[in-house]
Amino acid sequence: MAMPLLFIALALSFLPHTQSKLSAAYYDKTCPLFKPIMREIISTKQINDPTTAAATLRLFFHDCMVEGCDASVLISSNSFNTAERDADINLSLPGDSFDLITRAKIAIEVQCPGIVSCADILAIATRDLIVMVGGPYYEVRLGRKDGFISKASRVDGNLATSSMSVSEMLSLFESKGFTAQEMVALTGAHTIGFSHCKEFSHRLYNFSKTSEFDPTYNPKYAEALRKLCAKYTSNTAMAAFNDVVTPSKFDNMYYLNLKRGWGY
Repeated sequence: MAMPLLFIALALSFLPHTQSKLSAAYYDKTCPLFKPIMREIISTKQINDPTTAAATLRLFFHDCMVEGCDASVLISSNSFNTAERDADINLSLPGDSFDLITRAKIAIEVQCPGIVSCADILAIATRDLIVMVGGPYYEVRLGRKDGFISKASRVDGNLATSSMSVSEMLSLFESKGFTAQEMVALTGAHTIGFSHCKEFSHRLYNFSKTSEFDPTYNPKYAEALRKLCAKYTSNTAMAAFNDVVTPSKFDNMYYLNLKRGWGY
């Protein structure tokens, strides 16, 4: 199990980032309390809100896939600009992740004003939360600069959607510098968290002339999802765990479930 998990971690560490001289020791002299403050804020938040790990991992990925890991997804829209976070695909980004980064930034600014970027806070938070829910530790190089341009129009086409074919997803990840193996590894991050029923409902209802649901699903699993998501059109918040066996643990069960027909 260790190798697949380590590969996911390494793939996360090589997500595109803004150009600068990165180093794991970047803040050791300018903000020595950076990492201890982060550990305290992250631990408290995850204990109080256990969905924070999956929420932050998703936020980090959505940030990095659009012009690099520059925290531009955190920028709010205004009357002159619609920001990344208000692009259709980002509207479901969980509030817990934004809350965590805000809390961490405030605490760090008290100790080290104007030193630590939000981009680095998000990168470290993601790593520490992965470790906290059972995933492997990996080194995060620091020194990212925050982006100040955030446009919803730049999001479309940079993030995979449930309607994409495998070849389309491969092309998308290849354009970001990832191999097919690395794409599969990054997909394994779905081992924690949940997905909204509307994202996979097309595989549950009226799938084809010969089957009500996608026949690659285990029949009992498909029936359970059909019952769970029955009212997804009137309640768009309805969701299901990505990993039905260990939904809160960062492990390789997501892949094993897929082979059994217990995933989407």
